[in-house]
Amino acid sequence: MALNTGGTESRTYTARLERLELAGWKRLLDVQAPYRRNLRRLLGGCRVLDVGCGIGRNLVSLSPDSVGVDHNPTSVEACRDRGLQALTVDQLEERGDELAGTFDGLLAAHLLEHLPPGTGADVLRPYLRFLRPGARIVLICPQQRGYRSDSTHTEYQDDAALAHIVADLGARLEGQRSFPFPRPVGRVFIYNEFVTVASWEGA
Repeated sequence: MALNTGGTESRTYTARLERLELAGWKRLLDVQAPYRRNLRRLLGGCRVLDVGCGIGRNLVSLSPDSVGVDHNPTSVEACRDRGLQALTVDQLEERGDELAGTFDGLLAAHLLEHLPPGTGADVLRPYLRFLRPGARIVLICPQQRGYRSDSTHTEYQDDAALAHIVADLGARLEGQRSFPFPRPVGRVFIYNEFVTVASWEGA
């Protein structure tokens, strides 16, 4: 099991995430508030496996028994420093039998655009064994302006691409939306996102 997200495995990348999250203007304006509310609306009350959790930006908004997984050990360490549950990919694999079938949701937020092109479903598929039947899958990717903002982005994932990943996983597509603003805003607003929701009925 591997995330294989090129360019995001270093301590330098973790530091970049921390620097971006702790920017003074973001904290002053609490720009993450709408995104936290949206996550709670989609996954509130669920025990979620947050795949590609980074330093825990989304994990803090999920239920306390949720678990993050990331291939970057310094990012996992940063999550734990925040009091969050997080594992490296290898650590999750070691606990595979214990954790199989114990999660009500899977979140992949700002992960798929970092993967080698065409590998999204292949990367997510091994994590399906950790889900209960009926679990919710939420995929979130940046729109045009956000995609251009990070040199580690490798493949633009729009609604059609995300729907294709859902189909490849054998999940049922429930809905797609542009958040927080309509899709045309994503050409200029760096934080507009594609949000895809699906359900997993089991193998």
